[in-house]
Amino acid sequence: MIARREHDAMANAIRALAMDAVEAAKSGHPGLPMGAADIATVLFRDHLSFDPAHPTWPDRDRFVLSAGHGSMLIYALLHLVGVKEVTIEQLKNFRQLGSITAGHPEHGHTPGVETTTGPLGQGLGNAVGMALAERILAARYGGNIVDHYTYVLASDGDLMEGISQESITLAGHMKLNKLIVLFDDNGISIDGAISVSDSTDQLKRFESAGWAAERIDGHDPEAINAAILRAKKSDKPSLIACVTTIGYGAPTKAGKSSSHGSPLGADELKGAKEKLGWAHGPFEIPADIRKAWGVVGSRGAAARAAWQERLGKAKPKARAEFERVMAGELPKGLARALKGFKAEASAKKPEVATRKASEMVLEAIQPALPELLSGSADLTGSNNTKTKGMAVVKAGAYDGAFVHYGIREHGMAAAMNGIALHGGLIPASGTFLVFSDYCRPAIRLSALMNPRVIYVMTHDSIGVGEDGPTHQPVEHLAALRAIPNLDVYRPCDATETAEAWELAVATKDRPSLIALTRQNLPQLRMDNGAKNLSSLGAYEIARAEGRAEVTLFATGSEVSLAMKARSLLLAEGILARVVSVPCFERFAAQPEAYRRRVIGRTKVKIAIEAAIRQGWDAIIGSDGHFIGMEGFGASGPIHRLYAHFGITPEAVVAKAKEQLRRR
Repeated sequence: MIARREHDAMANAIRALAMDAVEAAKSGHPGLPMGAADIATVLFRDHLSFDPAHPTWPDRDRFVLSAGHGSMLIYALLHLVGVKEVTIEQLKNFRQLGSITAGHPEHGHTPGVETTTGPLGQGLGNAVGMALAERILAARYGGNIVDHYTYVLASDGDLMEGISQESITLAGHMKLNKLIVLFDDNGISIDGAISVSDSTDQLKRFESAGWAAERIDGHDPEAINAAILRAKKSDKPSLIACVTTIGYGAPTKAGKSSSHGSPLGADELKGAKEKLGWAHGPFEIPADIRKAWGVVGSRGAAARAAWQERLGKAKPKARAEFERVMAGELPKGLARALKGFKAEASAKKPEVATRKASEMVLEAIQPALPELLSGSADLTGSNNTKTKGMAVVKAGAYDGAFVHYGIREHGMAAAMNGIALHGGLIPASGTFLVFSDYCRPAIRLSALMNPRVIYVMTHDSIGVGEDGPTHQPVEHLAALRAIPNLDVYRPCDATETAEAWELAVATKDRPSLIALTRQNLPQLRMDNGAKNLSSLGAYEIARAEGRAEVTLFATGSEVSLAMKARSLLLAEGILARVVSVPCFERFAAQPEAYRRRVIGRTKVKIAIEAAIRQGWDAIIGSDGHFIGMEGFGASGPIHRLYAHFGITPEAVVAKAKEQLRRR
């Protein structure tokens, strides 16, 4: 440990930069960086293995600022340790349009930021996924190649959010002992003292979840260092509650909520610097302090070089495989496995639920895609996400391919983001589509960050049947399609299901969601799947036998219904074509000429989906017609429900004839 005076100078550099940046922006949260500066200084100086010149090297320690509102803490740290992109000019432009120092940290926007945080609790959930990924990859490739820690700086708010309970119990159950959470225990939230809204004993809470937990003085560098050393030796994940003063150093706002989310103001800032002994101008860092932080940054190069040497000595096959999965490149055998499955589907024409078809796809591709990490939120037998060849990931036995997440949908989705961001694995886990509501905040962050995450959502309509409207999604497809940068697939048969998986695993720059049926569906595609038609988003699956008067658009289970309606119309001399629309987002991305050709110019356009209409007008127009749901479902057998809500081939025929008579 260095002398206290030197430590204080390094920590005060963080405080000063945070105060100055928030003041310049006239917006932001100075309180957390000021209060947590001692914690961050000890962590980065004495423990974190991180190379500023190569901030994405695979075996670095991960640092997650779950309390993303305190973003100037991480920006100040990244600047001080020498991440070249995070310049003093970027700090001066904190929270300004076009800067890389956004109001909350954004992955992919700022080098050194491991995940996008701000929505409280999400960073903690991501960190659990990162720590799990580290254990799995260490089990597969050995400790010489994978051996690092995941550190989290969390606030009271992170621990109050419900997702935190899901995340900490999963981490404790899995014994993720390389996960260390530093809790900025300042006792303050926006409304004032935490005591006005919460009286949880966080240490007992974490201990009951299987964590090691202790409380220390968060302004005592020796205590912080000793606690981290103890945590590193623990066989459990660790919580270190660091008692701090929010807005540390501010003469009248320290320890108060007034320092949380607003600039200190010129007088308070001046007084804080005087109290801290910081006699330097705005954004000014003395050479000796900058040098001390530079030494911290330079140490990471040696750690990275030593790791690179160890990797170079690994067996060539293992090294090549590790480098492949960390780069996110797919194995050569995957395309062959998918091709074989699609050929078999066209030959055997399986009449199965698309959730079962999804399981069949997984059976075919999993041996060729070892980085696929499947799972389920306690619905394994219903989601069909576990194949015979998938070993279960367990505490102490991490070399598996399937995770039992338990009834923790939100925690699961957040962990999947962390797994994907860590690299080396492709997370793909399931629950019921109706429970995507529980996952939605994490799904939204997936779409914002662009990691390759695959959400498998089964029981996708009123086809759920007797479980009734609580479990029948009707608005969920529209709600999920409304999220930018999320590909939502609803395949109609085994071939489209395979195509959805093919696209999802191949798409590195955004998440995918595959909505699958409970009920059996006929095989509609008779081609061998040589061309992935689902990649177009929509395509003509059945032509009219002449000039069409009607176009029927449908997704998933309703495509077969549209095909039956087409046959009934043909029997009455009315020619209709059918367009399958497995992915709205991909269709919207096609050239205008292709979209116009697929939509066509028939007299009548009808969309059919056992969900609400919202979103369909982009395809059928506001004057198009819709057969689907207008409200919630009901409890009853599937066939009776479809008839009750008028989602039948006969209803489609009646609507088509009615509209043709009017023209």
